[in-house]
Amino acid sequence: MFDNLSNKLDKAFQVLKGHGKITEINVAETLKEVRRALLDADVNFKIAKEFTVRVKEKAIGQKVLKSLHPGQLLIKIVKDELTDLMGSEAVSLNLKNKPTVILMSGLQGSGKTTFTGKLALHLKNKFKKTSLLVACDVYRPAAVDQLSIVADQVGAALYEDREEKNPVKIAKAALERAKKDQHDVVIIDTAGRLAIDKELMNELKAIHSAVQPSETLFVVDSMTGQDAVNTAKAFNDILNFDGVILTKLDGDTRGGAALSIKSVVNKPIKFISTGEKMEALDVFYPERMADRILGMGDVVSLVERAQEQFDEEQARRINKKISKNKFGYDDFLSQINQVKKMGNMKDLMGMIPGAGKMMKDVDLDDNAFDGIEVIIGSMTPKERSHPQLINHSRKSRIAKGSGKSVEQVNQLIKQFEQMGKMMKMMQGGKGKQMMQQIQGLK
Repeated sequence: MFDNLSNKLDKAFQVLKGHGKITEINVAETLKEVRRALLDADVNFKIAKEFTVRVKEKAIGQKVLKSLHPGQLLIKIVKDELTDLMGSEAVSLNLKNKPTVILMSGLQGSGKTTFTGKLALHLKNKFKKTSLLVACDVYRPAAVDQLSIVADQVGAALYEDREEKNPVKIAKAALERAKKDQHDVVIIDTAGRLAIDKELMNELKAIHSAVQPSETLFVVDSMTGQDAVNTAKAFNDILNFDGVILTKLDGDTRGGAALSIKSVVNKPIKFISTGEKMEALDVFYPERMADRILGMGDVVSLVERAQEQFDEEQARRINKKISKNKFGYDDFLSQINQVKKMGNMKDLMGMIPGAGKMMKDVDLDDNAFDGIEVIIGSMTPKERSHPQLINHSRKSRIAKGSGKSVEQVNQLIKQFEQMGKMMKMMQGGKGKQMMQQIQGLK
């Protein structure tokens, strides 16, 4: 996420290395590189220029704190300005009404339908709210089928009417159904087009007028950069939406949409979506995103994701097994599955301070765990529950059954033993102290 921008900003700050004081000359040189990095990230020229002017005004004349180098002080100023540029603070959804009506808008291919499911799952897990997903795309082939699959995946109800071709009537009927069935939230998935047109906008306005949504959200593919910003402006001029959703952020190495959109439409980014997994949705925190752009990681979001997937009962069972030295490969597999649910691996690594830079040239495949699952699947139930039974002949049989080499089986066994040791250590005083420190970050 934003790899190119992060790398170029990092190079810009190298200019100040070794200087004992911030001067107009070295700041100007650095900010020239910062502005170039922003423009390469597809940030609007005017926004990039205003950004660097503000940073320069704050930097000139400031004395470096004793504990800081000039580069670190300038990074702090840039971070504060990036945070302001993206909206300063997180803005939550308006969920006061029952049912709360959320209208989704955006161009075709922006990820509206997938996000509709992700939002329903987020509301279910975070606020214990039930959602009714409404299929109002009456044009795109298989649009209703796609939403039906998404609803099943997240355990949400679906309202569809394949005979009705008027999306306004569908939306109004769905609202009545939600009231009758006492759903907390109604999420209306509307049609998109390949480009903005009068017909699309008139239809959205008609649906909006009919259901009076508590939230109108604009979903945009962040990889389209300035096009995303321009499209957002066009939609906002007509719909006056409440917030922006940035999808496919894991594939966006530049970041132009995230950095520009708030300034252009003056509407907050409310969520960011990374990947196809239904759990891969985050509330947008401008300060945390600024940290990630500057390579500082985002430990708080990482902890929050872990807590969302944390199964308390399962954790108690595993802790009990660890204390009795009965931690087995089935338990190891369940821990891996929890990690997989947290999102794509490269995105998770980017949340660890410094790790993003270290792993920038490493291809982190989301299927990396598949080989582990295949090897464990080739073990007998007794071997999985009693790892100490696995000797050389058993390793050979496991390798043959999984289509892997004995070396790969040995590597898995080593990883398993290391994880067991680490988890046992976490049960002690050091682990408790670490967890207290992490909780203090929130």
